[in-house]
Amino acid sequence: MNLNLLILLPLLTAIAIMFCNGLKQVRLAALLGSGLQLLLSFWLLYSFYQERAAGNSTQMLFDANYTWFTALNINYHIGIDGIALAMIILTSMVVISAVLVSWTMESMNKEFFFLLIFLSMGAYGFFISLDLFTMFFFLEVAVIPKFLLIGIWGSGKKEYSAMKLALMLMGGSALVFVGLSGMYFNSNIDGAHSFDLVQLASFRIPVDAQMIFFPFAFVGFGIFTALFPFHTWVPDGHSSAPTAASMFLAGISMKLGGYGCLRVATYLMPDAAHAYSGIIILLSTIAIIYGAFATMMQTDLKYINAYSSISHCGFVILGIGMLTETSITGAVMQMVSHGLMTALFFAAIGMIYSRTHTRIVAQLGGLMKVMPFISGVFIIAGLCSLGLPGFSGFVAEMTVFMGAWQNTDAMYRLATILACASIVVTAVYILRAAGKAVMGPITDDHYKHLPDATWNEKLAAGILISGIVVIGIVPFWLTSLITPGAQEIILQTGQALMLK
Repeated sequence: MNLNLLILLPLLTAIAIMFCNGLKQVRLAALLGSGLQLLLSFWLLYSFYQERAAGNSTQMLFDANYTWFTALNINYHIGIDGIALAMIILTSMVVISAVLVSWTMESMNKEFFFLLIFLSMGAYGFFISLDLFTMFFFLEVAVIPKFLLIGIWGSGKKEYSAMKLALMLMGGSALVFVGLSGMYFNSNIDGAHSFDLVQLASFRIPVDAQMIFFPFAFVGFGIFTALFPFHTWVPDGHSSAPTAASMFLAGISMKLGGYGCLRVATYLMPDAAHAYSGIIILLSTIAIIYGAFATMMQTDLKYINAYSSISHCGFVILGIGMLTETSITGAVMQMVSHGLMTALFFAAIGMIYSRTHTRIVAQLGGLMKVMPFISGVFIIAGLCSLGLPGFSGFVAEMTVFMGAWQNTDAMYRLATILACASIVVTAVYILRAAGKAVMGPITDDHYKHLPDATWNEKLAAGILISGIVVIGIVPFWLTSLITPGAQEIILQTGQALMLK
């Protein structure tokens, strides 16, 4: 299996879009390209299982390494394990759903779909990179198009929101680069510095260097995943972004940060990960509780989903900070679950807004009577968010909690209890929003003749719901995919403790 296809396919699709004429050709090219991405990701899953069944126990499969810049020992090194593969599948599902939701985009449609597909190339490149410089390169590729998508096609304070998002994420990128450079200059692989993730994992970076550069890497990546108190770009960015951009931002971009915190900061600097774990858990607990209560104060549906994302991404950081195999497995599951769930939520909100022209909860009501499918999608996303059994949210959050409880430190267990208690608050704001927005009597006579979901919207929602339900009912396929990677990370952190 050639992982370069994950880069080439979005790139060729984006180029093809620029040669299309008219909305029909543009969206068909985008749909075909994103559909092939989805098929490729599942073929990759099948090939991955085949390799494992054949006895290939190599940590990173489908490895390929090409020299890029010899002077600095920078290589185009790619490969995947189960954790990276889970992120690739998530990306493909969100991208095709975002394309379908944007089916009627008319304003500068060629440029819009080009940027959307180009974003996916950055995400795939980031997840398959085994060279830290290459990973950073693709991280940057996944930043600039977001600024344009919000600044051009957004709503409300779109220029302010786009600029704030870009500055915050570029600031995070700068911190990441400092952390990566610190690891590079403190490495010694056969007498040379290295950006290679596999080599750095086998080489123990000096503890003093870890203590200095771990905060740069972890906080830098953490900004992408709404690490408190660097989360303020999330509500503004999501509220002003067009629906597809909101889906990508929350569904994929925020996962780049969680993946980086786990794969780079924690895995390559395990001594520092243990030393800073208390601070990580404190910040994640604050994010979980703050995000939940802040969501209760919101009246705009997009702000509700944005602030709830801060809380739910806190579970990812909590799972990473606890440093147990189960908690890390749960953190990755939460990344996948939240990606699907929040993309579905933003899709439903976009469908409602395009028909009612409002996102204010108090101005809605009774939509279930006229838009049963869209209202049903909204409710399913909400029930997954509050952790209803049978959906992915329940499985992911319970795995994080169980893994967190395995850490016997009293303060860590207190943090686990507080995180669990946030579920009650989540249930309050989700049920209240769903009850007022889609249940009850119709509050505006203009709503009585609104159309329900179109075929493309139904297909987009169906793809995301299928992922949520499959993970919720049969989670073992995902846990079996993720667990070996989590074990490798725990082995690395365990060795760090033994070396002390």
